[in-house]
Amino acid sequence: MITAGKSSRLPFVPPFFYGWVIVFISALSIFFSGPGQTYSVSVFIDSYISEYGWSRSFVSSLYSFGTLAAGFGMAVIGRQIDRRGHRTMMPIIAAAFAAATFWMSIVFHPLMLFIGFFSIRLLGQGSMTLAGSTLAPQWFERKRGRAMSLMALGGVIGAAALPPFNAWLIETWSWQVGWRFWTVALLAIMVPLGRFLVRNRPESVGLNPDGAPPPKDGEEDTYRAVDSWTLRQARRTRTFWLFMFCQFVPSMVNTGITFHIVSILGEQGITRVQSSFVLGLIALVALPCTFAAGYILDRFLVHRVMTITNIFQVLVMVWLLMIENYPMAVAFGVLRGMVQGFEMMNFNVMWPNYFGRLHLGSLRGFAMIFMVAGSAFGPLPFGFAFDMFGGYTEIIVLMTLFPVLSIVAAALARPPRLEEIKK
Repeated sequence: MITAGKSSRLPFVPPFFYGWVIVFISALSIFFSGPGQTYSVSVFIDSYISEYGWSRSFVSSLYSFGTLAAGFGMAVIGRQIDRRGHRTMMPIIAAAFAAATFWMSIVFHPLMLFIGFFSIRLLGQGSMTLAGSTLAPQWFERKRGRAMSLMALGGVIGAAALPPFNAWLIETWSWQVGWRFWTVALLAIMVPLGRFLVRNRPESVGLNPDGAPPPKDGEEDTYRAVDSWTLRQARRTRTFWLFMFCQFVPSMVNTGITFHIVSILGEQGITRVQSSFVLGLIALVALPCTFAAGYILDRFLVHRVMTITNIFQVLVMVWLLMIENYPMAVAFGVLRGMVQGFEMMNFNVMWPNYFGRLHLGSLRGFAMIFMVAGSAFGPLPFGFAFDMFGGYTEIIVLMTLFPVLSIVAAALARPPRLEEIKK
């Protein structure tokens, strides 16, 4: 039970642990990263092409380079979150992202489009995601898997809802109105929620993670973050770099497949509408799988769950090579959704579970450089392979080698010991 004195710094005292309010806000932050995610931006691409006569390859190149440039800014954002706290940084990021979405609505020159892509990828796909995914873990330890699975709903719902919603906005009004809707939504929802409801850690308001009661006189506080690693310490471990590789691979492989999925499935006579259904199915299947993954990750070590996830990722790639008809494509969507749900939870849980809570912004900010770089490079080899071989079989076979290597990397990424680094 929260006492009046210890809850005085909370905006209100709910009848349950305040950490679940934090989870809700974190989920909203992940959801509102959507306008900067590929699944949302792709709906606007044809508008720029038809409006200004730019080629698809030219716009795609601007997007890739803008994404890559944005990735290098994530380490700075992560350090600022650690230094200033989520309560300060979340409304700043949301307001800046709102400005970026407005900028995208007034683009009329290629340089403006590049700046816009850089901004929405840095502030949306990168910073909004980073802020949400590093806030919720601060409030949970023993129930972290369950909390993070609820937080992940924001991303899953966004992936399923934003593409058709953006298409409706564009068809009903215009692509400019589509971007400005998100400007207003960010300013009206995320900025005030971040400013008035967010608290950085439970300890700052006299609580413990998971809502555990404070220790009695003479008892040890078992929730003290004694094993929180700095970025410099973490980079000295093998596990840190193995995690980097495990995060880079699915970002590269999955983005490449998703970017070209209509063309890949089209080679088997599957229509654009059917391919879009497969993409939506992936998000729908991932939804319940995040809950299953959260339950499992509360009971088993992350690197073991990640190893099994990568084995299934290899099977998904093999199945993609075997698709010959629409039912097989639907089965691919189901399998990919299952793997995506577990991948999402693995990446959300592995950093706080293995490296602690106190420097999570710096750790994940550095890691997102690799994730964003993977998403930037992913579509390119598929496009080059299609131009060279007239199909995707060769590149899919080649890309399958990376999840195989991730199986080995995940199996070796065992929990590090901080006392060994301090010696």
